[in-house]
Amino acid sequence: MVFHVYEDAKSACEAGAVLMAAEILKRDDCVLGLATGSTPIPTYEKLVSMYQAGILDFSNVRSFNLDEYVGIDYANPVSYHAFMNENLFSKVNMKQENIHLPDGCTDEDGARYDKAIREAGGVDIQLLGIGRNGHIGFNEPCDCFPIGTHVVTLTESTIQANARFFSSADEVPRKAISMGIGNIMSARAVLLIATGADKADAVYRTICGPVTPQVPASVLQLHPCCTILLDKAAASKLG
Repeated sequence: MVFHVYEDAKSACEAGAVLMAAEILKRDDCVLGLATGSTPIPTYEKLVSMYQAGILDFSNVRSFNLDEYVGIDYANPVSYHAFMNENLFSKVNMKQENIHLPDGCTDEDGARYDKAIREAGGVDIQLLGIGRNGHIGFNEPCDCFPIGTHVVTLTESTIQANARFFSSADEVPRKAISMGIGNIMSARAVLLIATGADKADAVYRTICGPVTPQVPASVLQLHPCCTILLDKAAASKLG
């Protein structure tokens, strides 16, 4: 695990885009693991700008997203399907058949998603954000590290954190389907971006604390190729 600290969030996110662009330039049919939320938006904006400048070609790129809410219409603007379409897919030349997001409401649906990832040859670089409680994807703190894509009940802290995207916390779905820790750890490279002072405690426990499922992101200490990009606020507890 290595980490880099940047002056501001935009710089950290754009550095992430450079690392993802390098994977695309290395192999034009690479497999990207993608994340949603407010943190990676500048990363996607930078990737789009590189595509528009003729630097990147997404025509053979394949993608698998981390997660999606259970029981939400994918046309709903707060769905992760809609988020990805708005922030990346509609702005580059990715083919629809190469775009994958988890869906369904059972672990059997998750098993089918895992099979599709394996058939694609696995994820080359997995982009992650981090929750205030240390979750990655929707892998919440628990007593074990879940392996495959699975249905999870969201914690109250995650519901409150995501309420800003909805009219109220009552509208936030209580369940999601998410890649598991095993999926994430199977990626050949992992890229975690964290920005803002509210992520500082989770970042500290991820990098400096013990490896524990109570801080799911701490397992990244064991990944052979994990890069963490931070702004100064998110890195403020690292000393």
